[in-house]
Amino acid sequence: MRNRKLIAALLILFLAGAATALADEEVVKVTVEGNAEAVAAVQTNLNYVWTLIAAALVFFMQAGFAMVESGFTRAKSACNIMMKNLLDFSMGSIAFWAIGFGLMFGATKTGWFGTSDFFLSEWKGPDSDPWVLAFWMFQCVFAATAATIVSGAVAERIKFTSYLMYSFVVCAFIYPIFGSWAWGSLLHGNGWLEAKGFIDFAGSTVVHSIGGWCALAGAIVLGARKGKYGPKGEVRAIPGHNIPMAAIGVFILWLGWFGFNPGSTTTGDTSIAMIFVNTNLAAAAGVLAAMAVSWIMFKKPDIGMSLNGALAGLVGITAGCANVSPTSSVIIGLIAGVIVVISVVTIDRLHIDDPVGAVSVHGVCGAWGTLAAGLFNMGGTSMAIITTQLIGIGAAFAWAFGTAFILFKGIDIIFGLRITEEEELLGVDIAEHAAHAYNDFQTTN
Repeated sequence: MRNRKLIAALLILFLAGAATALADEEVVKVTVEGNAEAVAAVQTNLNYVWTLIAAALVFFMQAGFAMVESGFTRAKSACNIMMKNLLDFSMGSIAFWAIGFGLMFGATKTGWFGTSDFFLSEWKGPDSDPWVLAFWMFQCVFAATAATIVSGAVAERIKFTSYLMYSFVVCAFIYPIFGSWAWGSLLHGNGWLEAKGFIDFAGSTVVHSIGGWCALAGAIVLGARKGKYGPKGEVRAIPGHNIPMAAIGVFILWLGWFGFNPGSTTTGDTSIAMIFVNTNLAAAAGVLAAMAVSWIMFKKPDIGMSLNGALAGLVGITAGCANVSPTSSVIIGLIAGVIVVISVVTIDRLHIDDPVGAVSVHGVCGAWGTLAAGLFNMGGTSMAIITTQLIGIGAAFAWAFGTAFILFKGIDIIFGLRITEEEELLGVDIAEHAAHAYNDFQTTN
């Protein structure tokens, strides 16, 4: 009898222990699942915060572009430069919201352009997923960057109203269409270039070359500023009025690029560390190379070329910032610094007046950076990769230059593209805005 009671007691203890263990296991399981959900929520929130901080840094680049362009041009054009940079962002934001974003990232069956998400219709209200809003904001500042690149190349002689028309079309149509080819799958689409394996992580071609080739078309259609070339075709320098302002603008752009490239991850994780380093090294190498080449060519280290060397390195690394090593970034930046000096001089000798070197910095160095992303790919390179990169570079030139040339020609025929000779002599600040950037100073020369 006593043994039976002992066995029963032991059985009860065993069952109680088993029940407790099962309960503890269930608590542990619930806790682990809860932690996983909490970790995922933190990561999601961090992605939002990082993407929007990066968007703010890229937006700040508008100030950098405005200062670079104003500093590299004459005092009588400073107000106009500021107005163009203010308005191409404002006009571009509305155009990208209404049309461009849908063409670039909307659903597509062809791989050529999107057909949904116009007017941010993907966002259904407060109860829907707000990621599309953060993603739109980041992509909007990219679109505005592509548009504002043109401002410097057409400086001091384009009509303000004509510039507004151009800015709208670039952000609504020219930039988004090519963007859909290369980046469409970031939301709904699947572009034809992307399907081929085209590498352009943050936009050496998608943003910078598109803007640069549009700038080339605008500069050609407009023609040179009065006095830029002599009667025998000799090149005459038209110095900028405020190089310190231009230098500050370059530093602002350099800072903004830490949002431009790392921000393209749209993810707050460890991957951004290498992208930060690559971005900085390429810019520094670009400065050194441009300074050295200008020193050899002009017998003095040229400040303008050195500043553009920084931008050349930044543009050059933008495509491959996530898939090349830091050592490769230095090489890419060095080559970009050499290319930009040679390109600026060559374009000038071709009688294409680009007051700030926008075509060379963004168009030419953007093409180099896109090719370099394939050449220096850490996962290995091949003829197939290089061919795809070259196809993307060629498609970007054909699309952007072709459509922009037609656009500028059309505006010129219908509305007139260029201010009059008298207005150009007086200055676009007075002629277009009835404003002086520097009151009580002579600014007619």
